[in-house]
Amino acid sequence: MKLSKNSKFPCGSGKKYKMCCYRFHKGSLSKNALELMKSRYSAYAAGEIDYIVKTTHPKSPLFEENIIEWKKSIREFSKSNFKKLEILDFFERENEAFVEFRAYIDDFVLHEKSRFKKEKNWFYYDGEFLSS
Repeated sequence: MKLSKNSKFPCGSGKKYKMCCYRFHKGSLSKNALELMKSRYSAYAAGEIDYIVKTTHPKSPLFEENIIEWKKSIREFSKSNFKKLEILDFFERENEAFVEFRAYIDDFVLHEKSRFKKEKNWFYYDGEFLSS
């Protein structure tokens, strides 16, 4: 679902999209893994498929070699209703970080502890699903 730049965004900042995650989707780099986490959630909500691919670590078990099929699957998931993101915990070292969150998507709550790795820039690496 494409949202306008004036939409309040579901990443939890309370700001309009143009004042928050839009800048990351258009090329600005996240200063930490928490910003990346929020901007990736917003990218799914906004249908910014290329951003999801670009911010996934190339050695991640979730990185798919068949980019066309991967983008199709992201596009399909992006049609969901992304209601709210709730950050529960955030821990960052120099080159690795963890963000525990709950994402409210359609009628489902995704509870995950995501791992991020830094190699010049921050990338999503993998996540552990937790029970809610």
